[in-house]
This record gives sequence, structure tokens and C-alpha cells, in this order.
Amino acid sequence: MTPADMQSRIVRYGELKPCKTAFIDAHTPGSDQKENFTIIGGGVSESPDQHVHIAIPHGFNIGAAGQPPKCRNSLHSHRTAEVFFVLSGRWRFFWGRHGDAGEVVLEKGDIFNIPTGIFRGFENIGEDYGMIMAVLGGDDAGGGVIWAPQVIEEAGAHGLVLGENGRLYDTKKGEALPNDVGPMPLLSEADLAGYPEPSTTDVVPGYVARYWDLHALADRKPVLVIGETGVLRDKPGFEVAFMTRGSSTEAMHSHDHPSVLMPVTGHWRVVWDGGETVLAPGDTMSVPEGLAHTAYPAMTGDAALYHVVATGDPAGATWTG
Repeated sequence: MTPADMQSRIVRYGELKPCKTAFIDAHTPGSDQKENFTIIGGGVSESPDQHVHIAIPHGFNIGAAGQPPKCRNSLHSHRTAEVFFVLSGRWRFFWGRHGDAGEVVLEKGDIFNIPTGIFRGFENIGEDYGMIMAVLGGDDAGGGVIWAPQVIEEAGAHGLVLGENGRLYDTKKGEALPNDVGPMPLLSEADLAGYPEPSTTDVVPGYVARYWDLHALADRKPVLVIGETGVLRDKPGFEVAFMTRGSSTEAMHSHDHPSVLMPVTGHWRVVWDGGETVLAPGDTMSVPEGLAHTAYPAMTGDAALYHVVATGDPAGATWTG
């Protein structure tokens, strides 16, 4: 694969195209400054304005959320895995029917494998614009977003209606539900009873890994962060590994499934059979299955990188082993 061929599989941080109308809370005060990025796969955006950078199926989706201080993402759930790592900023993640069952604060490089089937939200509590990167299980990312009822109700008061077809309609622009499309039904109390309310002590020990702990564990070889034998044990249809300068190597290798390289700190030289490039924090690179490649720091200083690879396991609810 030539460098020109590979360019179509690299998304640079500075070239990311945001969508500010991706979800039903796009007009809701406190959530109306969010930017959603769909990097690999179709993602879960409800807006036709969402730009998809790489549409090639990987067995998982890669996305990102960018938010200014005090901006939050509303309570929602997914049917498959949702994993976040912090690229920049300081973030509070909270969960439960009303967002008060538990919470955790994450900073640069920290990773959170949020248990499937609970309502979750997040907000930037730092002082600058922040970015979190996301991995969603499955090529269709579980079929979309499940919103807490109050999110849909509040959005309607600000002009946005979600159709049962998963599309948004903006009444402020004169849009209305088509005659053959009804509104997205609200979850009933019986439905809501099936969504767990785990405490912070239930969630943090088995689902959160801190950057500097992973940095220490990856001093000699890459550490498996999410996987059947990982620091966070799970089988969501993909594995996430973490690599530092100490565990990088110039030895070439390949995978049976597509993989993705996502630097957190430092600049990384990626060499493959046919070319090379350098990735910076926030860049995302998709490596085709079967292509021999390697990655190692391109200069001195702190360097860490997350690596995501499909496993062929079916995407589904969080595996508790």
C-alpha cells in the first residue's frame, strides 16, 4: 500500500469535521455547544449533516466529542460497548436514570469502558475546550442511541423532534415529522426498570483505567487494556491495547482484522509495507487487515498510544466474564 493509498485511512486532528447538530439535545441549553465527530464507521449521529471520515467497516466505530467548558452530553444508553479515552481536558462522567447513581472524573489518557445498559452522560469540567475519543461496538454501533425520557421532552421544548426512524427534525427551521413517521416513543416506567443504577464503587474498579497506571504497566511491552484477559476484562468485539516508548518496537506485525492507531501523547512514526508517516495526538489511522506495520516514537519525550483491533467476537452487552 503506497503512502497515497494510505492517506484515505488517516484522519488528522486538524482536519476533523464537526457536526453541531448531531443529537437531539443540540438546542438544549448547556448541551448546545457540543461538536460530534464520526471518524470511522457510520456512528450514531441523528443528523444528515454528520460527516463520516472513513466509512470502511471495521467491526467497531471510532468517534469523538469536543466540548467547551461547562458543556455536557445528555443522558443516553447504547446496546453495545462504549469506550472513551480523554485526549484533552478534564471530564466528569455520570450515570443513572437521572445521572445521580455515580460519577468519576477523568483526565488526559484515562479510559472508561462504560457498562452497557446504563444511562450515561459527560461534561467538560476543565478550563479549556476538551476532546474525548470514543470506540463503539459493532459496525452499526448498536443501532443508535437510547435517550432518557427527560432528554427527549426537554429537546422538544427547544424545537427538536426525534422521529421513530432515528432522524432529527428541527421545528425552528420549519421541519416537521413526515406523515408516515411518528415521534420516537418514550421509554415506559417498565422499560426504565431494566436500566441498572450502579454506584461509583460498582463501576470504577472494573471499568476505569488511569493513564499513568497504564504507562507503568506498559514499560516493557504493550498492555492489554480491554480484552478477555485485559486490565478491564471484556469481550466487546474489539480489544484495546496501550503502548509507550518502552514497549514500542520496530518489528513488523499484522492482524487478521482492521486495527486503529490513536496517539495520546508524543509523535509516532508508523511504518508499513509500502511507506511511512508520523501521527500526532488526536490523529487516527486505520490499518488494513493483513498489512505488516509497526509504530514507535518519532522524537524524544513522553509518548503513548492506544491501539484498537477487531476480534471477530459479536458486539453486544458488556461482558462480565
